[in-house]
Amino acid sequence: MKKIWIIIAVALVVTACQETLEERCEREAKEYTEKHCPTPIAKDIVMDSMTFDKATHTITYAYTLSGQLDDSAVVNGSNSRELLLQEVKNSTNLKLYKEAGYSFRYIYHSQKKKGTQLLDATFREKDYR
Repeated sequence: MKKIWIIIAVALVVTACQETLEERCEREAKEYTEKHCPTPIAKDIVMDSMTFDKATHTITYAYTLSGQLDDSAVVNGSNSRELLLQEVKNSTNLKLYKEAGYSFRYIYHSQKKKGTQLLDATFREKDYR
């Protein structure tokens, strides 16, 4: 009988310690930003942060562009939104969040013109399904 109570107690502790997908996403975004950002992603692209908005279930990736990419005409004239959407559709890393219907937002800022947003693209479930 004592073994049964121990098993039940362990099961309750394990169940109580499990985090929701929202909590996991929020924690992972915060940890990634603290450990890795800012980080170079490619030539002239630096990832500044990753955040999660529980209210809208949106994961936001913020980047700074420099060099030749630091130009709104280049960013908006190069099918950037379509390329980003294809990345979301093809990403296996986002599978769990796509299955949950989360949205993905990409914000690109200018390095030379501080505070200037070059691109802001959000993809919802209807976009990537």
